[in-house]
Amino acid sequence: MYPADLVKPMKEDLVNVGFEELLTPSQVDEAIENTKGTLLVVVNSVCGCAAGNMRPGVKLSIQHDKKPSKLTTVFAGVDGEAVAQARKYFLPYPPSSPSIALFKDGDLVHFLERHHIEGGSAQMIAANLQAAYDEYC
Repeated sequence: MYPADLVKPMKEDLVNVGFEELLTPSQVDEAIENTKGTLLVVVNSVCGCAAGNMRPGVKLSIQHDKKPSKLTTVFAGVDGEAVAQARKYFLPYPPSSPSIALFKDGDLVHFLERHHIEGGSAQMIAANLQAAYDEYC
């Protein structure tokens, strides 16, 4: 577990642009099972690829004509139970942080694992997500 003071700015990076933090397993269940339309779940983390590529890419992706109905985030290494619950919905993908999941009416329709994020630019991540938004949103 990381200290709250350390991760606060990393959490706020997404919260400040409209992402809702999911802090408990029940909040994860509620969001995934009861969101009509599309839901983005971002597994945030302290790693450099989250800061340099993932968060900027996600923020860029929502500056698009089509975007998910609801934006949410869980934080690996901090909100452990919420992250574990979210990962149940990501199966068959193995645990990965950071990662990004797009759901439509509760079904996983698009997923970016860490290996899709590492080494990619924010623009590449945004373009990947925007293509998924065009298809599913």
